[in-house]
Amino acid sequence: MAIIVTQKGDFNITEKYLRKIHKADYRPILERYANVGVSLLRSATPKDTGQTADSWSYRVVINKTKFSIQWLNNHTNDGVPIVILLQYGHGTTGGTFVEGRDFINPPMRPLFEKISEDIWKEVTSL
Repeated sequence: MAIIVTQKGDFNITEKYLRKIHKADYRPILERYANVGVSLLRSATPKDTGQTADSWSYRVVINKTKFSIQWLNNHTNDGVPIVILLQYGHGTTGGTFVEGRDFINPPMRPLFEKISEDIWKEVTSL
């Protein structure tokens, strides 16, 4: 038994569309949402001194295969990222454990959904 597949035509329309998507400049959209994310993270970060909240930044990465936003926090103590300790918890020198608090995901989840929605609109409107 043989399966035979034939096709007529070409992929010119699809290829034209994909080239258009590839050439589009998504940086302004990504930058806008990156800044919104930094604001959300700053306001949601637990504040003692405020240093961790003030240490949020972002990096937009665009290359041939992906577009991404990376949110960064550079506040450390002895090389340990404070934001990780706050998010996931940590042991103390006295032997107790300070439970973490998920302060990152709740404010960022709606932003991720909005980014997805807006990028989809942008891509499908080309």
